[in-house]
This record gives sequence, C-alpha cells and structure tokens, in this order.
Amino acid sequence: MKAVVLKAYGDADNLVVTEMPEPKVGPGDVKVRVIAASINPVDWKIRRGDMKEVMPVTFPAILGRDVSGEVVEVGQGVKGFKKGDRVMGVVSSGYAETVVAPEEVWARVPDSLELKDAAALPLVTLTGVQLIEEQMKPAQGDTVLVTGAVGAVGRAALFAAKARGAKVWAGVRATQVEEARKLGVDGVVALEDASDIAKLPTLDAVADTVGGKAVAAVLDKVKRGGRVCSVVGEPKGAKEKGLQVSSFFSHPDGRRLAQLGESVAKGELTIPIGKTFKLDEAKDAQKHAEKGGTGKVLLVN
Repeated sequence: MKAVVLKAYGDADNLVVTEMPEPKVGPGDVKVRVIAASINPVDWKIRRGDMKEVMPVTFPAILGRDVSGEVVEVGQGVKGFKKGDRVMGVVSSGYAETVVAPEEVWARVPDSLELKDAAALPLVTLTGVQLIEEQMKPAQGDTVLVTGAVGAVGRAALFAAKARGAKVWAGVRATQVEEARKLGVDGVVALEDASDIAKLPTLDAVADTVGGKAVAAVLDKVKRGGRVCSVVGEPKGAKEKGLQVSSFFSHPDGRRLAQLGESVAKGELTIPIGKTFKLDEAKDAQKHAEKGGTGKVLLVN
C-alpha cells in the first residue's frame, strides 16, 4: 500500500510517500480502506519531536490519528461491522491507503454525511467532548469558558458544555469574535483584550484548547477552587492561584463517536473543513495546517 512515512524528526520535508506492507488483521480487528485522513496538531508535534518523551516513535513511522473509509475485512470475533460498512475512527498510522484498528474504535458514518468529510471528526470531537464530560464535568448553570472556541476541538467542547446546561463563554482572538457569536453561546471574549476580559463574569471552570497567553489571561476570572481543564498541558500558575488543574489525552471511543456523528449529521455540531490535499501532498498539507486556521485539513486517497 501507499503511505506517508516520517523518516526522522524534523520539518515536513521529512515526510515521504512510499510503498509499505499492508497491516494484517488480528482477532477483534477491523481493516479499512482509507478514503480520507485528517491532520491534527499532534501530527506535526510528533513529527518535530516535540512529544518524543511521551509519544516516542520508531522510524520509519506512519503518522495520522483519524480516518474515514470502507471496511474491507474483519477479524475473528468482530460482530459490529462487516465488509462495505462506512466507518470513521481514531487510529494509528492513518496517512495510508489501508489501516487496521480494534473494533471498539470504529463508528458508522451516518448516511447523510460525505464519507470523506467524516475524517475530520473523530479525534477533535472526542477530544472536545471528553474535555467536558470526563474532565470538567460542569453542573447545570455553571459558568464556563472555552478557549479556542472556533477551532474544531473548541467547537466540540462548546457543544458538550451547552448540552450539560452550562452557561458557556467562547474565548477567541479578536479577529474571530464575529464568527464566535454564531455559535449560540452566552458570551464571547477576545482573549488578547484586557478590557474585554475584565467584563467576564466569575467563572466556575475553563476548558482550554490553546494554552499559552490565552488561558493565562483568564485565570484571575476563575473562582478559587474552580477548574482549569486542558488538552495542551497544565497552564502555568493555575495551581498557585488555588485552582484545580487537569491535563489529559483523549482516548478512542467508537460508541460516543457514533453519537457525535449523528449530531453532526443533524446540524447540531459543525466541524468546518478548510482544505483537502491528495495523500501524495502530505508535506504541503502539514505545512498548510501548521499555519493555523479554523478549518480541518484532510488527506484524500
């Protein structure tokens, strides 16, 4: 099969397209012909070596954490999927024409969703939702802020927080304020504007998807004993302010992913797609994604 292989830590030019052996199906596994894979920040962080202490790789390595495609083979004991099913899931080695992963990571793609577009969903929606449902756990009526709210993970976090009855504020860059107002939130704040931050109500919790100065700027608005939950590492100074801090990596969950796919199909949750590239264009795709933006970048076979 054709795959995008990382030769060594470094810039995007270290990604090469080459032939690799197809993965084999074991008991409980599902083999999928990849229609599309999405590019996530974790991909270029791994490529650069930023995460080698916590997520080391053996070279040559195939990157890619989520895909959509069609089932071509199932392993012994698999009951939930059959050949021809349209699926999406959080996987390893997704920048390829074929991928194998355990049955429990896969979810069916709703009929009304384009199979290609479904590749944008698995990692970001599960990350955002698990940030709220498993880490923050807001009570109805809590006032919470989501940083990076117009990004894909931020949108999923907003969706989950609103579903739990929280009063949700969207924290964004000043240039994104108007876009954030369309998300049906209780308020929007420009995170680089001190006067705007001063108008924030007291927060019960912050769901942080961007880190750095953005989250540091709002820590003083969180009540003592309040929660700061992050997908990008513990914010500096949060514990010193008497806040509860948690940082986590998301995990595959095919059952919850199937529910989120239905929410996207119904228009309750939107994950914008910015640009698509061919698998052969993985270098350019990663360079484009690294520049930032609010739309997901896909690699299409």
